[in-house]
Amino acid sequence: MLKNLKLSLLKTVQDTELLSVEYRSSRSTVFDYKAVFLAIIIALSLVMIEYIGKSPGYLNFISFLQTLGLGEFGKTLKNALEVSPKSQINQLIYWVSIVFSFYFVLPIIVIKFIFKEKLGDYGLKIGNAFKDYRIYLFMLVVMIPLVLYFSTTASFQERYPFYHLKLNEKLYPYFFVWQILYFFQFIGVEFFFRGFIVHGFKKQFGVYSILIMMIPYCMIHFGKPMPETIAAIFAGLVLGMLSLKSNSIWLGVAIHYSVAITMDLAALWQKGYFN
Repeated sequence: MLKNLKLSLLKTVQDTELLSVEYRSSRSTVFDYKAVFLAIIIALSLVMIEYIGKSPGYLNFISFLQTLGLGEFGKTLKNALEVSPKSQINQLIYWVSIVFSFYFVLPIIVIKFIFKEKLGDYGLKIGNAFKDYRIYLFMLVVMIPLVLYFSTTASFQERYPFYHLKLNEKLYPYFFVWQILYFFQFIGVEFFFRGFIVHGFKKQFGVYSILIMMIPYCMIHFGKPMPETIAAIFAGLVLGMLSLKSNSIWLGVAIHYSVAITMDLAALWQKGYFN
């Protein structure tokens, strides 16, 4: 199995590098407008998520609504996020909406209407998505003990789950709502990093597009527990290679979400919720 995997990954690297060489040799100009535009969209998306997606970044969005003459809508949104009894889940809905908009919707628009390329070429193919399921199972076997270990730390328990259950609050409905939101957030994350960036840059930079993706992917984990941020470096590399190999992000979504829900449940367990 390991030998076959090694050969398969080597073929992925060779094929990607060949694609890059052919792309560069076929270009009539040195300047690559697509690469420049892609980099700007990536940076813009990261900025918008940081400054209007994260709390209290919604205040920036509300101010923007006011400049557009939508002050009443901004006031309603502010009340929903701050005053409403459902403010916690409302804040998470808002956050996931911003993340999904800039990690998924905006790149889709760029690919379809500006680049005029197929979405399947950016990792949305399902055909070979779960061909390497053994790698998925191996990663889970490795990650679950680590999650259980780090779930004993105070920093882990303070951060997870993102939806903080109140005293005697049941999992249904809001914790379940949060898990659905969480799943869509991971679709956005995987598509943006392992789809839009990796496949967007693979013609220009070959397999090194994975390294380009890994840098901002690590940086979005700043503020989280340090072991998780360090793990993001290696997870980004592995998931990036899997996306190149299968031309699909869906195995990455499955891995990412499986680990995330394990983290949430482990945190609740350590806090004594299931006792």
